[in-house]
Amino acid sequence: MVKNHMTTALKGLKVLDFSTLLPGPFATLYLADLGAEVIHVESPNRPDLVRLLPPYANGQATSHSYLNRNKQSIALDLKDPASIERIKQKISDYDIVVEQFRPDVMVRLGLDYATLAEINPRLIYCSITGYGQTGNYKNKAGHDINYVSLSGIAGHSGREDSGPPPMGIQIADVAGGSLHAVIGILSAVIERAQSGLGQYIDISMTDCVVTMNNMAAAASLAGKTPQYPEQAHLNGGTFYDYYQTQDGRYLSIGSLEPQFMSGLASLLDLPILLQKGASFDETDRQLVKTALAEKIKQKDFDAWMVIFAEQDVFVEPVLSLDEALHSPLAQQRGWVVDVPLKEGSAETEPQLACPIKFSRSQMRYDYIGQALGAGQWSSQIKNQDEDEAKS
Repeated sequence: MVKNHMTTALKGLKVLDFSTLLPGPFATLYLADLGAEVIHVESPNRPDLVRLLPPYANGQATSHSYLNRNKQSIALDLKDPASIERIKQKISDYDIVVEQFRPDVMVRLGLDYATLAEINPRLIYCSITGYGQTGNYKNKAGHDINYVSLSGIAGHSGREDSGPPPMGIQIADVAGGSLHAVIGILSAVIERAQSGLGQYIDISMTDCVVTMNNMAAAASLAGKTPQYPEQAHLNGGTFYDYYQTQDGRYLSIGSLEPQFMSGLASLLDLPILLQKGASFDETDRQLVKTALAEKIKQKDFDAWMVIFAEQDVFVEPVLSLDEALHSPLAQQRGWVVDVPLKEGSAETEPQLACPIKFSRSQMRYDYIGQALGAGQWSSQIKNQDEDEAKS
């Protein structure tokens, strides 16, 4: 009888991570949660800023504890030739390198793809930068707000009278850099199984976040339709929008499909929604939005929650992050996981879980981000198949 052993999806992959801040570490966090062995190489004298950003819990920055969980922290001075030689001696043991220095920094250090691929031809090497490895922008500094601005996203988001919205999340860093890096890396792993060779991956956060424009870009490119704030179907140009309640909270309304639009119109006693909700006429759209805004303003947040609780009409509350993380949905879907402070420790810290859910493979949550230099080159990632086979 064959046992159905639960194991991680990326068990056996080994990653050397030179990245800092958010984009690279979030990418390698996913790889680590999925079972890859991640060695996080950090400077001993220039700490990653993520280690310094408040707030703190359990003696260290919460962002570091989360972003660098399941990773072994190795302190190496990359300006020391001995450190470079040590990496070259070990690179044949690794499948993947992730770095996010500016272009040519790794060349100067002697740790670029061409150099390391001569030692390990199977190496997959991913560079995450703001503007990529080519073009006039390649050496410019930037942050998420700059990449989102240059991508055109900020130009058709927000309100006409108040400009682009300051976002509470880093769209280009994560949706652009981190997630595209993971897609590229795992695609290269699959291709390597056929070719036997690794390859270089150039991830520009700006290039990648441009693709988040998807339908808007299609309208602009092929449809020759310029995109502006509050002009399109899904950016505030229709009743698909946020509406303020009597007590200053907000509801999101997205009842675009006819059956849901009809249900909402009936529930709110707003025949104009059914009559003009699907209209492309600007005047009609504004009449519908005004009617909805006036209706929602008549009751407070809690009253609307009772009314919409059992109604499937695409209306949901705008929750604070604290409310969201402790909501019934969060509990039912396991958004939060308790991660040991150290491997095997009974003390834990609550963190966001990896949201991917497999039918067979499992995630691992072995320990929060380590103290600087507290890791080992060969981490002891448990092979559950071997453990069970011995029992």
